[in-house]
Amino acid sequence: MLQANRSGPKPTSKTIFRLFGPGLVTGAADDDPSGIATYSQAGAQFGYGLLWTAFLTAPFMIAIQLVSARIGRVAGKGLAANVVELAPRWLVLALIFLLVAANTFNIAADIAAMGESLSLVIGGLTHEHALIFASLSILLEVFVPYRRYAPVPKVLTLSLFAYVITALTVDIPWSTALLAAIWPRSTVNTDYFLMVVAVLGTTISPYLFFWQASQEVEEMNRGHVRRPLREAANGGKLELRRIRIDTTVGMIFSNTIAFFIILTTAAVLNTNGVTNINSATQAAEALRPLAGDFTFVLFALGIIGTGLLAIPVLAGSAAYGVAEAFGWQATLEAKAPDAVGFYTIIAAATVIGFGLGFTGFDAIHMLVWSAVLNGIVAVPIMAMMMAIVSNEKLMGRFRAKRWLVVLGWLGTALMGIAVVALFWSVLA
Repeated sequence: MLQANRSGPKPTSKTIFRLFGPGLVTGAADDDPSGIATYSQAGAQFGYGLLWTAFLTAPFMIAIQLVSARIGRVAGKGLAANVVELAPRWLVLALIFLLVAANTFNIAADIAAMGESLSLVIGGLTHEHALIFASLSILLEVFVPYRRYAPVPKVLTLSLFAYVITALTVDIPWSTALLAAIWPRSTVNTDYFLMVVAVLGTTISPYLFFWQASQEVEEMNRGHVRRPLREAANGGKLELRRIRIDTTVGMIFSNTIAFFIILTTAAVLNTNGVTNINSATQAAEALRPLAGDFTFVLFALGIIGTGLLAIPVLAGSAAYGVAEAFGWQATLEAKAPDAVGFYTIIAAATVIGFGLGFTGFDAIHMLVWSAVLNGIVAVPIMAMMMAIVSNEKLMGRFRAKRWLVVLGWLGTALMGIAVVALFWSVLA
């Protein structure tokens, strides 16, 4: 871990690279191909009228991910292992089952989008490309130790800058866009409200909670101080500061990318009358005749890069949840024979996700099911997280401060409202 040294040399690019880890990767993984599809639809359907959602979700996203990371580092174990101590085992297992199902549907949609994107760029068969991406994801997580695997997701976060560059390649009326972001004037109707719910659900997802908490444990186990913070008689402020910086930067980065995706699709698609987007690849295809080949290629390659980052996070978070709930070894540092259950979940979620691409389910239906299942899981897990991080017995002197508790509970309430709206939309 990066240690404070007031009299030492200035931080180098290497030490800065080490400073950012679980928070940055988690934030970037939130902008997966499924998220790109949601943000693209928001821009295409409502123009600049939903840019404000990137600002609304940021503080709640930062708060809940800070809670997740804090629990993992202070307790020295993942989220599921902590929740098991607080809630009935049957409830935890039910929530973990739904998490795995939601992640699998999300993996399916992401793999399909990646395969389609590569086919659009270089040609070839979509399923064969998807198989390559699924296989690569499994091989990296199962056979590469965490200490060597950890830099890979960090590097992949750079792929999201494709969407910043994409926005700079098109003609954007910045004054109009920024005014709409600050003072939106879109007609508020049922479709508008449901899109707000969709953006909120895409931004705050349960798999991010499980992943970041477990990644803090992974970082702890390979750091200089390999014990939970609550076991330390003193210190810990530097670790919490690192977590705060890493997580805040990661979540702001995530929402900045979402902002640019909405901005680009609003400027190009909505302006030209294209208002219905069902997938990230459809957004890329729609951009080509309107914004040119370069913009199209950037957008499509961004889908592939974010998918390579997100699929291991989705599969890994499912594996952490199951393994911790059953008391199995749960670490990417372990060799495959030593953590069979953990790696089996990673492989199974990815393989089943790939297989769903052959069943006739389209990406939009898989995303709907993923959103519904995530909604069921998110609120109770968030409530349990807030109960844990507020408990002095469980967190000791690292119990969350009042501002984090308030913001976390507000985020939980907001997600509760979103879930009710989501079920209403599905059942209506």
